[in-house]
Amino acid sequence: MRRSVLLGTGSALPARVVTNAELAQTVDTSDEWIVERTGIRTRYIAGEGETTTTLATDAAKRALDAAGLASQDIDLIILATATPDQTFPASATLVQAALGIDDCVAFDVAAVCSGFLYAMTVADSMIRSGAAQRALVIGAETFSRILDWEDRATCVLFGDGAGAVVLGAEESADGQRGILAAKLHADGRHNQLLYVDGGPSTTQTVGKVRMKGQEVFRHAVVNLATVLKEVMAMAEMTPADIDWLVPHQANARILDATARKLKLSPDKVVVTVDQHANTSAASVPLALDAATRDGRIKAGDLIVLEAMGGGFTWGACVLRV
Repeated sequence: MRRSVLLGTGSALPARVVTNAELAQTVDTSDEWIVERTGIRTRYIAGEGETTTTLATDAAKRALDAAGLASQDIDLIILATATPDQTFPASATLVQAALGIDDCVAFDVAAVCSGFLYAMTVADSMIRSGAAQRALVIGAETFSRILDWEDRATCVLFGDGAGAVVLGAEESADGQRGILAAKLHADGRHNQLLYVDGGPSTTQTVGKVRMKGQEVFRHAVVNLATVLKEVMAMAEMTPADIDWLVPHQANARILDATARKLKLSPDKVVVTVDQHANTSAASVPLALDAATRDGRIKAGDLIVLEAMGGGFTWGACVLRV
């Protein structure tokens, strides 16, 4: 049986850390207000010379190092982002060039906060079909550049960063390792709850993030719990089998509510939202890399990745390390 196995993880963050207290100097908010409602304490903000592509490239290099592979071993790059360096071409091709890869398949995926789950699922399908052997799957964002810093309810929630994984094809008799199941969803009827108010074909501008937070929260808790149960059933397992849940880091309250709904111990949930805030497509791979490097996630562990974002889009993936 051919499966996509996790060979390495990596991440990258901008140089500048911004605390809630520093944010409160320019935005009408406070550390207490932000922590109580979101659990966020710091976020990283990209500066001059730091872009989605530079962060993605740094994360990719670290993932390749962890996998013990050279850039030329990669034949597929999928970059999940809502904040590309250019309208076109795909930022994945910029990463390809920066890594010195002469020829491979490279494209971007746009599913906002669910982007990494969408990218993982596409990469897994291509690997299992034989269309790719080794893939770099990256989530990278510079969301700070599409925030309205006057919108205090939204601008405090987001940060910049990148995370990457290397997936490789592995043939085995039992197929117990690697991506065991994945499930994606979208419902475009909820566009106006979380969106950017601009685009090349409409306003000819980039636009800013707009969000109705309370309504997004309500949908997120229901959708994430539902898709997790779906994907566990596909893998013929139950939530009790999960060693680690690596969720999209949008808000500590959503993480708590989802864990409660699934009767999952909070000790099994990887939380980085306090340090990174919501980094959109980068959030899941950033958290995955953090928990891998500090030794929490070990070989043989069953982990579940899950996310929900604008669209709405949402999804989950079951993976044995």
